[in-house]
Amino acid sequence: MRGQRPNSALIIGASRGLGLALAQEYANRGWSVVATVRGSGRTRLHEVAERVSGRLSTEQVDITDFSQIAALRQRLNGRSFDLLFVNAGIANGPQETISAVTTEEFIRVMVTNTLGPMRVVETLGDLVQPNGTIGVMSSRLGSVAANDTGGWEVYRASKAALNTLMRSYAARHKNDSRTFLLIAPGWVRTDLGGPNAALTIEESIPRVVDTIAAAFGKRGLHYFDYRGETLSW
Repeated sequence: MRGQRPNSALIIGASRGLGLALAQEYANRGWSVVATVRGSGRTRLHEVAERVSGRLSTEQVDITDFSQIAALRQRLNGRSFDLLFVNAGIANGPQETISAVTTEEFIRVMVTNTLGPMRVVETLGDLVQPNGTIGVMSSRLGSVAANDTGGWEVYRASKAALNTLMRSYAARHKNDSRTFLLIAPGWVRTDLGGPNAALTIEESIPRVVDTIAAAFGKRGLHYFDYRGETLSW
């Protein structure tokens, strides 16, 4: 708790997987959480909201549609948050090279993984407290320096572009007292990570939340993995 109010988080992209686990983890830790889903149907997030006694409320936004991001900003007018965290990610095949991907698929991955999250940061960032945190779910695969195996070319490119755009955002806000984070959650068994991934959600997300907490007050941009270790750009 900061002062007499509960800490507050706005989690974008929480209908399933890592985003759902993040929203649940923060609610379980006593935070007041607003979390978003993409569509209008009932999701597991709605089930979690019913179980946590008013600590979690839901909103709807498709981050690939800028008009929906702008509408969400209007609905949240007057609110403030200690944390804005954007979770978004789709992947195409690990062996699909840039020479083989279709233009439509390339655009789909880039809009979802890069443009959408950055539009959220640009549009909703002013809702974050002056000493708060803006975080985005990245990936170790977004590290250009660490790419010595290839594979996942389009996904890698989308996360590397996301990292670069967050660096530009941080540079434009170099006098900002807030903390900016890029978080790599590890290879996790989700729909995106697949059944052979090294980590369970329970092994990743609580440590992601711990890493975010440990970074509180460390102004500027940081690129961490789920264990709090700094990753190379």
